[in-house]
Amino acid sequence: MPWWSWILIWVALVAVSLLFYVLLGIRLFRQFMATVKDLSAAGEKLGHLNPVEMQESAAPERALSGSAVFASPAVMRHDYEASKTAWREERRRRRVQRKKDRGQPQALGDLDFT
Repeated sequence: MPWWSWILIWVALVAVSLLFYVLLGIRLFRQFMATVKDLSAAGEKLGHLNPVEMQESAAPERALSGSAVFASPAVMRHDYEASKTAWREERRRRRVQRKKDRGQPQALGDLDFT
């Protein structure tokens, strides 16, 4: 093989690799622009909502996020215990209802005699 054939091979390899990187860059740019377009459409859609309305519609019974940082530990402990008790009671109520629906005997601890 003559010496100039190696030069042609290397020139062809470099040209193909550059073409690959250019096509990859174009594809990446198009995907980025599509993402920006989707984000701007979402921003316009959310921009029409009032932030107070968004918070009220999302969770009206929940406190604002970040309020736990400034709350006293006693209040946070009370809230934690109250939510834990509420979840336990809800699970107990569902368990009783499920056993009632299936015709299974109830556990004495699950029955509320008060």
